[in-house]
Amino acid sequence: MAENDLSSIADLSDQDIAQLVAALADRSRRVQKVELSRRTVWIKRYGTEAGLIWRRLYLPFGRLMPMAFRVAPVKTPDEMIRQEIRRMERFREKGIDVPDVLYQAGATLVLSDVGQSMEMQLYLLRPDPQAFDDLLVFCAAELGRIHAAGLCHGRPYPRDMTLTHGRVGFLDFEEDPEAVMPLATAQARDLWILFFQLARRAQRGDETLQRALDVWKAQVPEAVWQELRQIIGMAARFLPLARLIGRVRMGSDLRRFIVATGYLEKAMGPDAKAPGEAGKK
Repeated sequence: MAENDLSSIADLSDQDIAQLVAALADRSRRVQKVELSRRTVWIKRYGTEAGLIWRRLYLPFGRLMPMAFRVAPVKTPDEMIRQEIRRMERFREKGIDVPDVLYQAGATLVLSDVGQSMEMQLYLLRPDPQAFDDLLVFCAAELGRIHAAGLCHGRPYPRDMTLTHGRVGFLDFEEDPEAVMPLATAQARDLWILFFQLARRAQRGDETLQRALDVWKAQVPEAVWQELRQIIGMAARFLPLARLIGRVRMGSDLRRFIVATGYLEKAMGPDAKAPGEAGKK
């Protein structure tokens, strides 16, 4: 990585450099895709994230919440960049595909392209319910894979995963749950957050969700499973209130919370087996 020297990026023509300079000067977008003559790069700007004011207001109250519901302290743009680079390096050391940092200037990074987003792959498969749901299950399996490697993501949405030639990569490491909770709690929280996406999108309903839970559970330690039990147990206490509010105004976030938490509460009942107990009588 080089700072303040675009010419250090390999395969850039003079025209590419001029195009990239123009793109860097346009600060209207936080994340920007730039198609150059020989490669695609992404520009990512820090310190402009939506919700920063909300996070600052929430932090004093968050300290009173159970660990799984806390958010990491607000960071400066420089701190956010260092965190993202550090977390990408951890993933890369474990053999997980992540972007390369090609260039840094101030609160801006230029990152390499690591393939088509899982979100786009799902969009293309939507007419085929079986293939669509198989890919949702694959997302859960890949989340289990990084958890087995001792990692957590923080916001494992399909749009923050990529798929190229069967290899899954991960993007956007701005959430750092390990700053405020143990790894096992952060990993369990990852699964719950992923189910916010899966529960509302699975075309085959509970069948797909059970498959997704099973492939993730098969890869994680029992401690993570027990943390997930605690998170869902606490979150489920709010389901009656959430459903009551939903009768008046059912927003998309509330609906995802209700469906995901409701399913996991049912699936993780007293008869559910912990990791490593499959096949036991």
